[in-house]
Amino acid sequence: MKHSVKVTVLLLAMFLVAQFIGLFVISQYSPQVKEIVDQEGNATNVTSYNLPYGLDPPDDIEPRSTLISIVVAIIIAVSIMFLLMKIKAELILRVWFFVVVTIAIGITINSLIQFIPISELFALLVAFPLAFIKIFKRNIYVHNLTELIIYPGIATIFVPLLNIWTVVILLVIISIYDMYAVWHAGFMQKMAKYQIDKLKVFTGFFVPVVGKKDREKIRKVKQQMKNKKIKTKDKEITGKNIKVNLAILGGGDVVFPIILAGVVLRHLGLFPAIIVSLFATFALAFLFYISEKGKFYPAMPFISGGCFIGLILAYLV
Repeated sequence: MKHSVKVTVLLLAMFLVAQFIGLFVISQYSPQVKEIVDQEGNATNVTSYNLPYGLDPPDDIEPRSTLISIVVAIIIAVSIMFLLMKIKAELILRVWFFVVVTIAIGITINSLIQFIPISELFALLVAFPLAFIKIFKRNIYVHNLTELIIYPGIATIFVPLLNIWTVVILLVIISIYDMYAVWHAGFMQKMAKYQIDKLKVFTGFFVPVVGKKDREKIRKVKQQMKNKKIKTKDKEITGKNIKVNLAILGGGDVVFPIILAGVVLRHLGLFPAIIVSLFATFALAFLFYISEKGKFYPAMPFISGGCFIGLILAYLV
């Protein structure tokens, strides 16, 4: 959906900031090889990422089998979500989101304070109220600010499980699904509408957009309130007929390029990873530029295309 330049720039800025925060958080959980000696004196090298809350991956992880597991897990998660939506289990969904958000924020915050002895607990103590406000209280500022640190935390869990080519395959699969869900089945629109209308929660960035005429109505409301002349039964003055649209960018559109950039960071270095993040942002900007008002577009095919161009350049540099 086409948005004003101001809204577009804001969405792009949040997207890019989330990418860079993701690279920082992933770098803080760099793999460390430790030598473990058993009771019989046999030495074994064990790779640790120091992820909190018992989320370190197994040492013998195989990226190819992990890719299959991730795809299956996504299918199961989406199926469960639609089932819960069907039976209107809003409380269960909210609790589910609350747990995921708390852990993700905790991972990100812990990356900043690993030097203190109880960093994992302290990170949770900070994450808990932020997640509570986000899920149960609905504050636009808390929502978008927490989105910036949720997806880096989620991506950090997946980066150790994959290599560059398995992430590429994952992005292709997700892009195909995104096109089907938006252009054919309409899953994404239904899911976004349900989250916003029923759950009062949205997994992604969103910015309220008010038209010029409605902004004038809001200005009149503020002026009337300032002069203490507001009439509560006056529909126009109380603003009940003010239309607010939402400019949205789904969470999957943010987290998957972070995963690719994070894997590139591990295998090729910081500069190539930054190239991937920048080209993902350029691709999103291109989508915003060509989009038409009133239409929905799957963002992942465009973002994935930008990621792949960035990945090619990353190999060349």
